[in-house]
Amino acid sequence: MKQQEDFFQNVYDVVRLIPKGRVTNYGAIAKYLGAARSSRAVGWAMKSSHTQKKKVPAHRVVNRNGELTGKHHFANPFLMQELLEKEGIKIKNDKILDFKKYFWEPMKELEI
Repeated sequence: MKQQEDFFQNVYDVVRLIPKGRVTNYGAIAKYLGAARSSRAVGWAMKSSHTQKKKVPAHRVVNRNGELTGKHHFANPFLMQELLEKEGIKIKNDKILDFKKYFWEPMKELEI
């Protein structure tokens, strides 16, 4: 259990570094953390992120295609999109338009 808690905390630390107006995906976070096959575990961490005392901008984490697959884990199913749009990200049919433009790659953006 401790190992999972540590992994979740590492996920939250990375997510807190995503700049406003940018997004990343579960797999990119997992890869950055040295656990490339753990994108599902990143998703589980995002599902629990609301329990953290220090805010985790979970709305900035989407699936590998730029789809808002985690939207049902927010207070309402429209909140994730609303938060992203407030940051200037355009979305249509639950998918980020011009996803590559907004994509934040932790392996490139953060020093290892």
